[in-house]
Amino acid sequence: MKESFFRSMTWMHTWVGLLVCWLLYLIFFAGTISFFRDEVTLWNQPALHSIQAPQERIAQQREQIIAGVDYLKATAPESGRWGIYLPTEREPQLNYAYEKPRPEGKRFGGWQDHYINPTTGDSLQQPRETKGGNFFYRLHFDLHYIDVRTARWIVCFASLFMLVALISGVVIHKRIFKDMFSFRKNKGSRSWLDGHNVSSVLALPFHIMITYTGLITLIFMLFPYPAMTAYDDGVRGLFNDVTPTNVRTKSSDVAAPLTPIDSVLDQIYTNWPNADLTRFSIKDPNKTSATITVRASTGTLVRDQTPTMLFNGVDGSLIAKSVDEYSSTEVFYDSLTALHTGRLANPLLRWLYFLCGIAGCIMIATGCIMWAKRIRERMKKDQKASFGLKLVEGLNLATLMGLPLATCAFFIANRLLPLSLTQRADKEILAFFIAWLAVALFSLFKRAKMQWYLLAWVNAVACISVPLINALTTKGNIVSYLLNSQWALFSFDLVCLVCALLFALQAKKLRTQLHTPTPTTRSNHVTKNSLVEQKA
Repeated sequence: MKESFFRSMTWMHTWVGLLVCWLLYLIFFAGTISFFRDEVTLWNQPALHSIQAPQERIAQQREQIIAGVDYLKATAPESGRWGIYLPTEREPQLNYAYEKPRPEGKRFGGWQDHYINPTTGDSLQQPRETKGGNFFYRLHFDLHYIDVRTARWIVCFASLFMLVALISGVVIHKRIFKDMFSFRKNKGSRSWLDGHNVSSVLALPFHIMITYTGLITLIFMLFPYPAMTAYDDGVRGLFNDVTPTNVRTKSSDVAAPLTPIDSVLDQIYTNWPNADLTRFSIKDPNKTSATITVRASTGTLVRDQTPTMLFNGVDGSLIAKSVDEYSSTEVFYDSLTALHTGRLANPLLRWLYFLCGIAGCIMIATGCIMWAKRIRERMKKDQKASFGLKLVEGLNLATLMGLPLATCAFFIANRLLPLSLTQRADKEILAFFIAWLAVALFSLFKRAKMQWYLLAWVNAVACISVPLINALTTKGNIVSYLLNSQWALFSFDLVCLVCALLFALQAKKLRTQLHTPTPTTRSNHVTKNSLVEQKA
């Protein structure tokens, strides 16, 4: 009975993981980059590289808001929305933005940004159009070129499979702590099994947390029925009830002067002394339907819901504000969402998130490679590979080697595409998918070690090209970033160089294997029973 149970768990762990491993790798890969999405966006916009967050950042916010409203009054009095984005530690630029005229049939016309150096007050060159880190953030749960709702359902099911694989993986590993320190080099599929175990166990709490909280963030899409039963508007009605600042007002064309901003700021600082404001936005300015929304940072609190105030834009009265105390259910949901997004993290904790995300990528990659290795080792001499094995090996090559190359293509395109190119941000994304498609097509023809070897070198060259092209096309480079203490930019280039080194080492290892006689199938054979014993 016991043996049958472990065999069943092993079977479930294998197949539940294999069926979605390539999608999970994409989710983990893009999600890991997303922990530094603000830093990635900053790297993608060289015009903002010279900005440093002012030391008296919070003390200057009142003056910046008043100056911003004056600028927007003079520049875009007829715009439907104004936005003042205040400097933060991760986004040090000050931005006065307004909505451009809406095209016919569109609900939003896009933002026209005006960036300012908060230290000097000088206007900055318009940064290049890019999605930056937000592309990877959206990619990891909205995918791309797919209907958003459909994509999120797909990601939810993949996450459920991931959670089952994690739990069954814990069940079948009796020696879970011993496996944490076990790695047998050059032992065929056993080496891949050890790599899978080490990357799984070392970051196991993170893997479980990030998978479970990912499902929690989309829980109202998975289970909307309680909200649909209790509210006429369903989930939207629920969120409007628990979030008073979600009040929606109907736009009016009747003109009315905007309330004095000083009076609004006085109310803000009375309610939130020493608040670290992040956004000050005005809807329908100079209209009777005008509203002012103010958002503050949550800092390092385990809280995802942004503290918000909503004011009447004509008389300055407070319409609604975020609740000060949440119910236990709201605290549970909001805290788990905060843990998943990692926005609460200081730099050290953010790096820990990043490293654990890399461990998750390694766990998934070693799992799907190990499956193909095991099948190859069981094959008799001169036996032809099945279609299923070829498919898995092709997907392994296309995904594991294609995604890093596509990411490099995205960043290289950011530096090389003309700044005046129409829909430039979309062209960067197109470069990402073209590079990935090229690797996928390459993997259709052959999936042997030679193809892995070639793509390892291509990835190494691509990774080292990113900081090199950056140095040739902008005023900064990894040395200047280090000397000027621009740690976000320095870390970006350093990670690229480390990845280039790792791919070069992989290529060197594969070259050695290409010139080493392949051991006989029997000597390298791993039976099904022995693998069960390994996991048990």
